[in-house]
Amino acid sequence: MVRSLFGPLAWRALLLATLMAWLSAAFLPAAAQGVDRLELQVRKPDGNLVLDYNVRLQLPRAVDEALQRGVPIYFEAQATTYRPRWYWRDERVGRAHRSWRLSFQPLTASWRVSQGGLHQSYGSQSDALAAISRATNWPIADLSKVEPDQPLYVDFTFRLDTGQLPRPMQIGIGTLADWTLQVERTVQVEPQ
Repeated sequence: MVRSLFGPLAWRALLLATLMAWLSAAFLPAAAQGVDRLELQVRKPDGNLVLDYNVRLQLPRAVDEALQRGVPIYFEAQATTYRPRWYWRDERVGRAHRSWRLSFQPLTASWRVSQGGLHQSYGSQSDALAAISRATNWPIADLSKVEPDQPLYVDFTFRLDTGQLPRPMQIGIGTLADWTLQVERTVQVEPQ
């Protein structure tokens, strides 16, 4: 009965519009979650190789809910500097690593960022994430070991470290897209 109201072309158009709406909803993300952007700059002041980075983080809902329930979340940044060699594997010149612990303190309604033995409290989650997601003048390699005309490159990784979550949460978490926050980038360093 309903089919008699529309002609065959109208049904095809309706079917095509429904299919296009479904495909666009399936392949477009609902909200920008994860690592949106990475700005990375490598400089050579005073015989050292230093790194400046800025990562824009949007925590997925599962990670945010875990934080709100008192589960600490760990992030890590790693920069490895290599010198390319044609005859063997590239030589590692330097390696730098940083890790942070982000936790929510429900009694004071504050966010706490810990790095090593240092702790800093923040009033909002966005302020705490801003402290984690950027660094300036981070020394990653000593250039006294390398000849000045040698080309170098830096492999940089910023990620959510799920290996430090409580053991019951680690089961099956490796297959969930919400818990795989990671960005990687390789930057060429020009010789002086």
